Amino acid sequence: MRASAGARTPLPRFAALSGLTALVGSLTVHPLVAHAQPYPAKPIRFIINSAPGGAPDIIGRTVAHRLSEQIGQQVIVDNRAGASGIIATELVAKAAPDGYTLLLGATTIFAMLPGMKSKLPYDVERDFAPVSLLASAANVVVINAALPAKTIPELIALGKAKTLHYASAGAGTPAHLAGEMLNLLGGTKMVHVPYKGAGPALTDVIAGQVQLIITSPIAAGPHVQGGRVRLLASTGAKRDPALPDLPTVAETIPGYEITQWWGVAAPAKTARPIVERLHVELVKSLQHPDLRERLSGQGAVLVGSTPAEFAAFIASERQRLGKIIRQAGITLDE
Repeated sequence: MRASAGARTPLPRFAALSGLTALVGSLTVHPLVAHAQPYPAKPIRFIINSAPGGAPDIIGRTVAHRLSEQIGQQVIVDNRAGASGIIATELVAKAAPDGYTLLLGATTIFAMLPGMKSKLPYDVERDFAPVSLLASAANVVVINAALPAKTIPELIALGKAKTLHYASAGAGTPAHLAGEMLNLLGGTKMVHVPYKGAGPALTDVIAGQVQLIITSPIAAGPHVQGGRVRLLASTGAKRDPALPDLPTVAETIPGYEITQWWGVAAPAKTARPIVERLHVELVKSLQHPDLRERLSGQGAVLVGSTPAEFAAFIASERQRLGKIIRQAGITLDE
């Protein structure tokens, strides 16, 4: 099974990568605020809200490496895991708005936590300057091989007839929300069981301790190939050309869609010329063949957007996912 996640079609309102060359060429980078040296004059710190080795870390490091080569300055990855991403996000929110501290923002940080926690040490709209959306990835619905369901309609019927337990790699994650969205839109009453990572969760799905998991195709792939679990559907809006026979949940439940996405943001009040320079360089990096091959191999759909488009996308996702969070009663408040 080839690692993939959802149809390789950019999210709505964003230009395809094939058209981004024209976008880059049309942008004018205004002279930066008068300094003795032009930006960037020193290394840039790139904050990632996860431990090394996961999808966010791989995406962040790949982009950082390419960006370093383009701008002639080191882009240093700083992993700040913990507290569902709040530690990393607060660090960037309070950093100097000089373009030398950036955040790899994601679905959980910008669109989900504001609806799950009544108090956060940052404000998504007030404290950040969106630079560009980079990539998105869908998860897949995977069930225990002995479960008598081979399609999403059969899984929904089973979930209405009996209590099913679904695993995720942690409470408050996109996979957790994907399961609750299935409950709400599909009429099932599955019980969420959070784990500390996809590995132990998949182990329990294989053993039958829980019946299914919504996880990345990369994590599920070896187990699907070994026949230990069964792959049912993707959580993306469209089918993946690499897995044309794999349906989406949306084909059974219209409107069902939840993806993970990642983008770059700077502290609020970062000078507009700096944001524009970063945006141009990020768009260029997404066109590089090595970067595209590396990230596509992680199941990512490369996107690219203007700062204004990214800001609008964050706002729309926060509203859309916030509605599901409220309906499902998901909270991370203690």
